[in-house]
Amino acid sequence: VQLQAFGGGLVQAGGSLRLSCTASGLTFSSYHMGWFRQAPGHEREFVAAITRSRHTYYADSVKGRFAISRDNAKATVYLQMDSLKPDDTAVYYCAGDRNLILSSIRNRDQYDYWGQGTQVTVSS
Repeated sequence: VQLQAFGGGLVQAGGSLRLSCTASGLTFSSYHMGWFRQAPGHEREFVAAITRSRHTYYADSVKGRFAISRDNAKATVYLQMDSLKPDDTAVYYCAGDRNLILSSIRNRDQYDYWGQGTQVTVSS
């Protein structure tokens, strides 16, 4: 199983980025997928998740600015990030799991598979 995240970069505050995470070696449509982020000196935190039935969940800090979606035909999950703020600066990781408990979808320990991370830097 491999998850590969890309699309990060440097953007000014108020700008947008779209992250992508492509999966291989698994039946993507059977997996719940999530995005997490980790800033220097901080723990890895939940950003957004989408279930295999396409229900979505967001951290309060990104609700209304970020949107998660998936394309099962392309085995890819996306994170559209708008109105970016300097506090959004972090390494962003995608994650997937087939059997997590939905009530714990925000818990990073529930995910078995992780991508390598992509850096997002938002300048003020």
